[in-house]
Amino acid sequence: MGDTVTIMTSPANSVDSLEILETIASDRRTNLRVHRDLPVPNELIDRLVLLAATAPNHRRTFPWRFRIIQGAARGQLGTALTADLAEAGEPEAKQEKARTKYLRAPVMIAVASRCGEDELMTAENRDAVASAIQTLLLGATAAGLASYWSTGGAVSSTRVTKFCNFDPTDTLVGLIYLGWPIGEPPKPSRPAPEIERLGESPVTP
Repeated sequence: MGDTVTIMTSPANSVDSLEILETIASDRRTNLRVHRDLPVPNELIDRLVLLAATAPNHRRTFPWRFRIIQGAARGQLGTALTADLAEAGEPEAKQEKARTKYLRAPVMIAVASRCGEDELMTAENRDAVASAIQTLLLGATAAGLASYWSTGGAVSSTRVTKFCNFDPTDTLVGLIYLGWPIGEPPKPSRPAPEIERLGESPVTP
């Protein structure tokens, strides 16, 4: 007799669960149309950070560092970035924009990645933190929040790093704006991903 191939069936709710995730991922938008003054509960912020920390990370380095920035600290964050821009000789208009830009949402989350033991681990750590940020953004969408992943000059600002109490060897991967939406941007058109299958097709039921 030949070998018997057993096909493992999925749990009854697996398709529905996948559809929920597909909807959340499709609904996620880069959105800064938020209520500047309506607070986001700390309990919800903490849940999102804990969710982000479920992201995969090679060799279990747990490389993410999170800083929650609220209230007056948002303006102080802008002041830190502005000082670096002024030192670099950036135009006054750019400095003025940086001074107030983080007041556009009630919550900012700075996310950094720890330096690894070597270049490969450092790169893997950053990949893990990027995955953690995406997980956080999906969680925010599920909770009804708008979010915006910002990079730009802040990620290389020594004063921003110091303000956030990150180690000088840490890499700032992003500053996340969070708030309750007051508008929704148009749905973007996303091209189909490139897919190439190599080898034999899997056995199907």
